Amino acid sequence: MQEQKNFKKPVLFFCAFLVLALIAFGTYTLRPSNRAGTAQAATEAAAVSVGQTNAAQSILVLNYHKIDTLMHSLSVNPSDFRWQMEYLKSHGYNTITPDDLIANMEEGKALPVNPVLITFDDGYLDNYKNAYPVLKELGMKATIFVVTDFMGGKKGYLDWSKCREMEKNGITIASHTVDHKSMTDLSDEQLRHELIDSKKAAEEALGHSVDYIAYPTGAYNLHIADMTKEAGYKAAFTIKYGNADKESNVYAIERVPIFHTEHTNRDFVERISYTPLFQQFGWKKA
Repeated sequence: MQEQKNFKKPVLFFCAFLVLALIAFGTYTLRPSNRAGTAQAATEAAAVSVGQTNAAQSILVLNYHKIDTLMHSLSVNPSDFRWQMEYLKSHGYNTITPDDLIANMEEGKALPVNPVLITFDDGYLDNYKNAYPVLKELGMKATIFVVTDFMGGKKGYLDWSKCREMEKNGITIASHTVDHKSMTDLSDEQLRHELIDSKKAAEEALGHSVDYIAYPTGAYNLHIADMTKEAGYKAAFTIKYGNADKESNVYAIERVPIFHTEHTNRDFVERISYTPLFQQFGWKKA
């Protein structure tokens, strides 16, 4: 019996590896379009697997930055962004808010099938110009983490009036600290400034409680997580790769980053598919 148990785990990991290899081979042999849906048929199987995993409350949290035409890894082309949002819509994903996510993680509140939380870091103006119209048209929710000292005074960043407009149409505005300093380099006094003052500034500008924050560059530790809780936030987001679930630390929530690559949309489909498959076959959080 012991030999059978020891044999079972390697077999499961081999099966997981084989499934991923088949998906990778299938998507590699196609030439995905950045402006049309030709990659859709090639990824139906992956979408089914994601749907089955998300039914078990594994929650996809996407992490974007800029939505523009710059040839930079953090800059997703607007046409690619539309393709990705239409892909999510056509494959039965349902966008949620941070409140929905935390209610599920802490209270077990039910979520719609295939839940996805779409997030943007830094608060770039192109989020309003290029992402917001697509999200509004498709009836999709999202969250933007803004750097409060950049608002309205730094070229290329949002202002509070645009944030208030977006909040009327399904966009949650949250904190990304005061000035985007790496938090692991700061003293406790500086950390309190970044955490508390950004929360106060956003609440004053928006007229409601601001309960969520994303750590700049994803840098954090357990001490910073504790201070974030003390500052009054309900949850915090990292750039640690993975899906969120009940095993996640609400002050260190995983996300799946989306980049501009040589095959942006193919890579998008692979990214949202691979992590749930690993979890399904026994991969555990560190």
